[in-house]
Amino acid sequence: MLNRKNELKKRKMGRNSKFWNGFANAFAGIRDTYKTEPNFRFHCIAMVFAVLLGFFLSLSVFEWLWILLAIALVLGMELMNTALEALSDFVSPKYNPLIKKAKDAAAAAVLILSIFALLVGLTIFVPKIWFILRK
Repeated sequence: MLNRKNELKKRKMGRNSKFWNGFANAFAGIRDTYKTEPNFRFHCIAMVFAVLLGFFLSLSVFEWLWILLAIALVLGMELMNTALEALSDFVSPKYNPLIKKAKDAAAAAVLILSIFALLVGLTIFVPKIWFILRK
């Protein structure tokens, strides 16, 4: 009976370590992408600017939700684009028109979400800044 309890405890601990390793791997992916991808760094800098501006302008909860959604979509898609590019380069180091098509489509997805984020930011920030400047 004691052996069975120890075995179950070890299995549970193993599952927990896999769980925490998943987080460690995810953060390693963010760190590595930040170090190697200039576009991801640009988006991270834009994120910091947007968050600081949001605190300065005292955004409402609803406005924060839109800003955070835009940030998450852009950064998430940038990470997916980086993953697809890395995998594509591994699978086909030489030029391949289908690989180019996949890379271009992923880059286009980042562009579309970046434009969405810009529009969200302009919609929320410009009226607030305009109000401050008109005082």
